[in-house]
Amino acid sequence: MATSTYLSNPTVTVNAVDMTDQTSASTLTRVIEALESTSFGKTARVYVGGLENSTLTLTMYNSFAASETYATLAALVGTSTTVTIKPTSAATSATNPISTLTGCYLETLPIVNAALGALDTIDITFTGGVYSVATS
Repeated sequence: MATSTYLSNPTVTVNAVDMTDQTSASTLTRVIEALESTSFGKTARVYVGGLENSTLTLTMYNSFAASETYATLAALVGTSTTVTIKPTSAATSATNPISTLTGCYLETLPIVNAALGALDTIDITFTGGVYSVATS
């Protein structure tokens, strides 16, 4: 039977800072780059796994208050850090695994993404690093 996960209270940390209250959406994508290994005589392309290049994209409310979005992220642009995401705030378990990208890179940080009558939100993407998942 197909099942779905309803994210009612996920947790997000960036550089060990809890950013859960500033995050409204996330997409974690595990990527292993494809390297072509097709040789003469083959009738179809053949690939092998290359380097990992996973990404985590977060939609965050932009806040300039101390210990909030801008204060946490500004110093991380152009550096590597660790980010985690977990489906709920409950204890880590087989049904509530914590996913981690260690050594991922933050290339850009939008400073303002404003529209009249709307909350200022930004999309940031952490790229690369080593993906791991823990269930305990």
